[in-house]
Amino acid sequence: MARHFDVIVAGGGLVGLSIACGLTREGLRVAVCDEGEHGFCASRGNFGLIWVQGKGADSPAYANLTAHSARLWPAFAERLRGASGIDPALAQPGGFSLYLDTGELAAKAALMNRIEARAPDFRHETLDAEGVRRHFPDVGPEVVGAIHTPHDGHVNPLKTLRALLIAFQAQGGVYLPRHHVANVETGAGVFTLSTAGGSLECGRFVLAAGLGNARLAPLVGLRAPVAPVRGQIMITERLPPFLPYPTSLIRQTDEGTVQIGESQEPEAGFDDGTRPDVLAGMARRAIRLFPRLRPARVVRAWGALRIMTPDALPLYEESRSHPGAFVASCHSGVTLAAAHHGIIAPWIAGKGGPGLAEDFHAERFTFQTSAD
Repeated sequence: MARHFDVIVAGGGLVGLSIACGLTREGLRVAVCDEGEHGFCASRGNFGLIWVQGKGADSPAYANLTAHSARLWPAFAERLRGASGIDPALAQPGGFSLYLDTGELAAKAALMNRIEARAPDFRHETLDAEGVRRHFPDVGPEVVGAIHTPHDGHVNPLKTLRALLIAFQAQGGVYLPRHHVANVETGAGVFTLSTAGGSLECGRFVLAAGLGNARLAPLVGLRAPVAPVRGQIMITERLPPFLPYPTSLIRQTDEGTVQIGESQEPEAGFDDGTRPDVLAGMARRAIRLFPRLRPARVVRAWGALRIMTPDALPLYEESRSHPGAFVASCHSGVTLAAAHHGIIAPWIAGKGGPGLAEDFHAERFTFQTSAD
């Protein structure tokens, strides 16, 4: 017999669980269908940044959404800690993008000025080499400057994911691992899901399945034009504290390890492996930024797939042909987790519009195609 829920969320990563936690707080009976270890699991391979700087250069709505989510994070982290007993290790001291080239620094400063002009709550400063060294005494001599924003921070993404799952279940949510959603049928205001674990029914259905949204969306009259962009990450042995702030390339975790990332590889397709040449390039840049990393031993390296729309902005939409079906896609699952919990979930529950997220529907891609 089919099991019935008020809402079923397809996807048990950071996006799906953040939304599901928010829905259970609204008093709804919620299930999360997760395909488990066979998926690409972007939530287990990301960098862990809460990153505002550089977001929304051509979209004030995205800049505002990102900044608003960053402001919601302290209360969100405290709620997770209280509900799960797990500390997500939130630190929001501000973040830095470090530069080895004056031209790149000038281009980023111009972009940041454009964002600040269109998003009044956004703040940043451009630092010269001396200003950088006041914040990072160990920075390398080749660093020419940095961009700093006070909104940025980082968390432990694995602890955050675990905290979300425990909080979700503690609030009455039902987690269904190994329940890959194969098909969706609609009728009489009910969505019937065929899964690997049996048939499920719900009144509202949320697509938060990452790259899987591209397949599921047409089943409920939606579009999710998402594609993978691989990023590679490596992590060192534990080191004495020397990075008081996260940077866009390097951060020191709450456990003392140093995480190095920032590669962008759209040509990799669905290959989530690693390439020695890419890792070597990341290591060389990291050593130029912080020479003290040269003797550090790398203990792990991995690749993970970002979920990217054509314009790199999020996608939030309710189906017009199948009301009650929603899609939620983004490549900033950590940064936007607090917004997914506090803004997107109430919208899905029927408590008004999505507010800051109202501009992020798939029709914008149709408009772009027509203009071309």
